Amino acid sequence: MALSAQADTLASFLPEIEPSELAPGADAFGPIREDVKVAPVLKGGETVAWAFLTSDFVGTTGYSGKPIHVVAAIDSDAVLTGVKLVDHSEPIVLIGIPNSKMVALTEGYAGLDLKREAETGGEGHDLDIISGATVTIMVIDDSLVRGGLKVARALGLGGLSQVQREGPEREIDMSQDATYDWATLSGDGSIRRMTLDVGQVNAAFEATGDQRAAARPEPGQPDDTFIDMHLALVSVPSIGKSLLGEAEYNNLTKWLEEGEQAILVLGRGAYSYKGSGYVRGGIFDRIQLIQGDRSVRFFDRQQRRIGKVAAAGAPTFTELDIFKVPADAEFDPAAPFRLQLLVQRAVGAVEKSFLTFDLGYRLPEQYLLPVAAPAVVDDAGGEAAAKAALWQRIWRDRKVEIAVLGTMLLVLTGTFFFQFQATANARVFYWFRIGYLTATLFFIGWYANAQLSVVNLMALAGSLRSGFTWDAFLLDPLVFIQWFAVAAALIFWGRGAYCGWLCPFGALQELTNKIARALKVPQWTLPWGLNERLWPLKYMIFLGLFGLSIVSIPLAEKFAEVEPFKTAIILKFVREWPFVVFAVGLLVIGLFIERFYCRYLCPLGAALAIPARVRMFDWLRRYKDCGNPCQTCANECPVQAIHPSGEINPNECVTCLHCQVLYQSESKCPVVIRQLKRRAKTGSVNLKTPLGQPPANHPNAKPQTVS
Repeated sequence: MALSAQADTLASFLPEIEPSELAPGADAFGPIREDVKVAPVLKGGETVAWAFLTSDFVGTTGYSGKPIHVVAAIDSDAVLTGVKLVDHSEPIVLIGIPNSKMVALTEGYAGLDLKREAETGGEGHDLDIISGATVTIMVIDDSLVRGGLKVARALGLGGLSQVQREGPEREIDMSQDATYDWATLSGDGSIRRMTLDVGQVNAAFEATGDQRAAARPEPGQPDDTFIDMHLALVSVPSIGKSLLGEAEYNNLTKWLEEGEQAILVLGRGAYSYKGSGYVRGGIFDRIQLIQGDRSVRFFDRQQRRIGKVAAAGAPTFTELDIFKVPADAEFDPAAPFRLQLLVQRAVGAVEKSFLTFDLGYRLPEQYLLPVAAPAVVDDAGGEAAAKAALWQRIWRDRKVEIAVLGTMLLVLTGTFFFQFQATANARVFYWFRIGYLTATLFFIGWYANAQLSVVNLMALAGSLRSGFTWDAFLLDPLVFIQWFAVAAALIFWGRGAYCGWLCPFGALQELTNKIARALKVPQWTLPWGLNERLWPLKYMIFLGLFGLSIVSIPLAEKFAEVEPFKTAIILKFVREWPFVVFAVGLLVIGLFIERFYCRYLCPLGAALAIPARVRMFDWLRRYKDCGNPCQTCANECPVQAIHPSGEINPNECVTCLHCQVLYQSESKCPVVIRQLKRRAKTGSVNLKTPLGQPPANHPNAKPQTVS
């Protein structure tokens, strides 16, 4: 059977791959199966592995919003024998990163044991990250693990199989919400119970033949309760409301995300099903949920304690916990499952012996509905849940960075709202700004690689045209949070909140210029007429890139290299020499003309400046004298955003607040100097009106004027 060539399919990619690249010694590919999109990898006519395309089985997209196509092969033992990165559309993050580096990392997944991944929920291996391609690597990892598991289960490789159901597929009847007492729930199987006494546990350890374990029996009488454990699926409305009560059940539904389920575990007796491991390592190592070949272990963030059981007639328990089953566990609440209890016994100073006991559970028939058309399986819901689980995992892994960024945004917001107080002391404010820009450069830029780019806007425009989803944008939490903050800041302050404070490359320019000034490097001030004529350059660059993105986003992203951000911030100048020369050249010019790139070339700044005029408030204070005759602020504005007539151009202002420092300066502002002289002459001091802040009816009071 000939392989039919078609774009972005397994058939289109296999001719470009040598069989031996996917399985050692392989010499041919067999025909692609019709039931499962896999092709046999043949060695001497015998099938030694199965080749598959990850995008055929999972829908995870990269930061570009498009799938990353990887062809992999899996053998009969559910081990990946070879992996090839065949196609991607990720220039957003990969421009400047050698393709060989990405290929080598992807091929490194050869040897991944998917049985281990099934046991650990996809966390049975270490994740290698390339700086500047974090999102891309995590998407490749997710695609290989989830896609490989789907193939292994579909083909029954390595003992992995689909969850077996008796009869037609079932789903939970979420309309049932009647409440019942403890006796009813126990009688119909809504609550399942496992009781072990001391004698049973001692006998079980003796049966292992381990004399060391048998020699250390549990203390107490044989009929003393070792553990009395109960289990219920409380994400089912009727069971949840009965056992938790209305208020606690409502809290549970708010806690659970789409596709997640929850179990209630109750315990009493001498043995704790929780133990103390979760306190030290955040994982409950004495219990795990098992369904088919899948297992789920619970972490402290997936657990909540409750105070009591709400059902009438319920006994008292010493341990009462709700555990969340994540969506990516592919847990089916309508299918049977079991909760496995690990019982341990010390047999030496550090050695322990272990036994397991299973508490089985099957949801009672009354809570289930048959599925109308079991022949067609729609995996859209599971795929959406898996995508959500991926970005949620990334957000959890970066919670420290998110907290730091959140703190920086709160500090900046407070500074803008109380800018008159913040700029009262020129020296203090100068060092505050230097410190903030340093944090922006080193933390947001070089550490977190969260530099915004005009490419983000082009990707957003492309996504809107092709069908918008949040998944791709949520994969980078710091970038997402910054864009959300920028959108809010545009309403209040214009583009300056980002360009003047949060842009790592802007911070790098300003800090290097400060160093140059300290070293007495001469500063060049462009004539006002030339300055005005250079401003439009960045708008023309932006419009050119935007127009090009309509034709071809990948091509537009390559031309977006006019932004030196990837070179200077993401890749920290470790790149081919033309890119480095370009970025360094811009910084050198910036030593003489402060923020030269921001002022005249930055397409991102232009994109943010366009909506700057719709901002709702004018925060910067101005006097009637500003511009006529006083030119102090205009002459000292670092980016020449103040017209000779005194108006501030919001499209060019980076909100550095230097003009607000001058507004209160007792040595530079003529209005303040006149106030001081007047007070010295009359000997009067108005304690209610600080220097530089005239009363509302003062003739010098004048609102900000927008040109």
